[in-house]
Amino acid sequence: MSENISVNALGKKAAYNLADVAKTRPQFGSLTPKWTTRFLEFKGLSSGIYRVNRVAEGDTPLDVLCSQTKKSPIIPQGFVKYEEEPREYQLSSISTIINVDTAVQDVYSSPYDQTKEQLALAVESLRERQESQLINNDDYGLLKNIAPKQRIQTRNGAPTPDDLDELISKVWKEPSFFLAHPRAIAAFERECTKRGVPPVTANINGGTFILWRGIPIVPTNKLLVDGLKEPESQSGKTNILLLRTGEAKRGVIGLYQQGLQNEASRGLSIRFRGIDDKGLASYLLSLYCSAAILADDAIAVLEDVEVGEYYDYQ
Repeated sequence: MSENISVNALGKKAAYNLADVAKTRPQFGSLTPKWTTRFLEFKGLSSGIYRVNRVAEGDTPLDVLCSQTKKSPIIPQGFVKYEEEPREYQLSSISTIINVDTAVQDVYSSPYDQTKEQLALAVESLRERQESQLINNDDYGLLKNIAPKQRIQTRNGAPTPDDLDELISKVWKEPSFFLAHPRAIAAFERECTKRGVPPVTANINGGTFILWRGIPIVPTNKLLVDGLKEPESQSGKTNILLLRTGEAKRGVIGLYQQGLQNEASRGLSIRFRGIDDKGLASYLLSLYCSAAILADDAIAVLEDVEVGEYYDYQ
C-alpha cells in the first residue's frame, strides 16, 4: 500500500517565485533568411527612377571589317542604335506604422527594450515582403518580366539535372545563382540521387548551399508552390529561376533609394512620428525597392516543376 511521503523542505512552486527566468527575444517561425536579397546585387538611386537604355538587338551592335586580305577598300559605316522608348523603373514603397505604449516601454524594458524589439520585428516583416515583391510583383517582379524565349518546361514534371542544364543554356553568360522553393530543391536532390549524381555543397554568404555545375541553388519560399509559401499537400507545382546579377554584367539588379533621412538600413527609413495624448509613441517604417532585368538573357525560368515525385531506392 503506497503512502504519501511529506518532504520537510521548501517546495518547487514557492521557490519558483524567487528564481530568475531566462528569456528569449520574440521568436517567429515565419521569418526566413531572405537569401534572395543577399545574393542579388543592388544599385542605389538618388531620384527613385531607373531607366534601362538598351541597344537594338542584332548579331553585333555594329558591322566591322575584319580580314587579312581586304575584299573591299571601304570600311563599313554606321552607328549603334538605341531603343527610343526605354523602360523606366520607379521605386515602390512598402510601409507600416508601429505604436508603442510609453508606459509599457518605461516599465517592461528589461532585459529587452520593447521599442527596439517591436521595430526589429517590423523591419523583418518589411524585408520579407520586399523579397516576395522582388519575385512576384505584378509590375517589376522577376517572374512577370522574363522574356518568352527564356521560359522552358520540365521534361517530365520533376526537376531533373537535364532541366537545370537547359536553364544554364539560357543564362550561360556568367550565371550567378538558381532560385527555388525548398520543396523544389528537395525534389531536385531526389532526382540526382536517383541518377547517382548527388550535388556538392559549399559555404557561401554565411550559409550552406548545394551546387549544380558550380552554381549555388538558393532557397526561398517566395517562389510559391501552388500559390502557397508552405504547402501542406505532398505534391504541387512551382518554378525555378536562374539569374545573372550585377549591373556590370548586364544582369538582374535590385533597386533602392539611397541617402534617405532616418535611414536604418539599405532603402529603409524609420521616422519617429511623435507621442499622442494617450502616451502612444508612433514610428513610420518605409522601404523603397524595385528590380530591373538589364538583358533578356540575364534570367530564365523552369516552369511547372512538380515537387511531389518520390522513389523507392531499394
